[in-house]
Amino acid sequence: MIYIMDEHAKLGYREGIVSVILNLLLFAFKYYAGIVSASVALVADAWHTLSDSLTSLVVIGGIKLSSKKPDKEHPFGHGRWEQVSAIIIAILLILVGFEFIKDAISKLQKHEAANFGWLAYAATIASIVLKELLARYAFAIARRTGNSAVKADGWHHRSDALSSVVVLGGLFLSPYIWWIDGALGMLISFMLFYAAYGIIREAANKILGEQPSEEVIRKVENIVKEEIGPSAYPHHFHIHNYGYCIEFTFHIRVPGSETVEEAHRKATLVEKRIENELHMSVTIHVEPLETLV
Repeated sequence: MIYIMDEHAKLGYREGIVSVILNLLLFAFKYYAGIVSASVALVADAWHTLSDSLTSLVVIGGIKLSSKKPDKEHPFGHGRWEQVSAIIIAILLILVGFEFIKDAISKLQKHEAANFGWLAYAATIASIVLKELLARYAFAIARRTGNSAVKADGWHHRSDALSSVVVLGGLFLSPYIWWIDGALGMLISFMLFYAAYGIIREAANKILGEQPSEEVIRKVENIVKEEIGPSAYPHHFHIHNYGYCIEFTFHIRVPGSETVEEAHRKATLVEKRIENELHMSVTIHVEPLETLV
C-alpha cells in the first residue's frame, strides 16, 4: 500500500495519537475511581471517555486510509472507510449506553447509593480540565487543516468534559440524594445515544451525498463571474465526498459562438481556481448560453 500524507494530514494524525494516549490514561483513572466508589455514573463517564479514544482511532484510520493512493478498484480513494468505521463505533456506543441504563435501573430498584471519596472528585476534576484542553487542541488543528473529522473529535472531547461536569454536580449532591448516582448514569447513557446519533447522521450524509452549502455555491458563483462573466450562470451543482477527495461537478453556460477551445480554456481557469481555493476536484459541463434546459 502506498500512502502520501501531507502536512495537514500529519497534524490531524498527531491530534488523534495524542487523544488516544491521554484518553486511555484518563479512562483507567476514572474507571478505577468508579469501581472504588461503586458509582455507575463515574464508570459510565469512564466509558464515555473511552469512546473518545475510539473516535480518535477513527480519525487516525480515516487519515491513513484517505492518504492511500487511489487504485484500479477504488479510483476515488478509500476515504469513505472513515464513515463506515464511524457507523460501527456509533452502534457500539449505543450498546454500551443500554448496558449503563440497565445498571442504573438496577441500582435504583435496589436503593444502592454510591460511596464517593476524594478519588472520585480528583478523577472527575482531572477529566473536566484535560478534556477541555483536548477539545481546544482539536479545534485549533481543525481550524488550521479544515479537517471535519478532527473538529468532530473536538466536540466529542467537549461532550465528555460536560458529562464530567454533570457527574461532579452529582458528587456534591450525593450526601443528600441517594438516587443521584443512578439518575446520572441514565443521563450519561442518553448523552452516549445522542453522540452516536450525531456520528451516524454525519457519516450517512457523507455516504448518501450532500447538497453543497450556500457558502460554497456563493464562492463558486463569484469565481465563475470573475473568470467568465455574469452570463455564465453556474448551476446543477453536485458534490461527492470521499473523505480527503471531494468531487464537485456543475454546469456553466457560455456564448454559443465561442469555439470549443475557448470554452475549454475558460472552464479550466474556473476549475483551477476552485481546486486551489476550495480544495475540491472539479468537473465542469459546458453548455451554450442559448440552452434553456
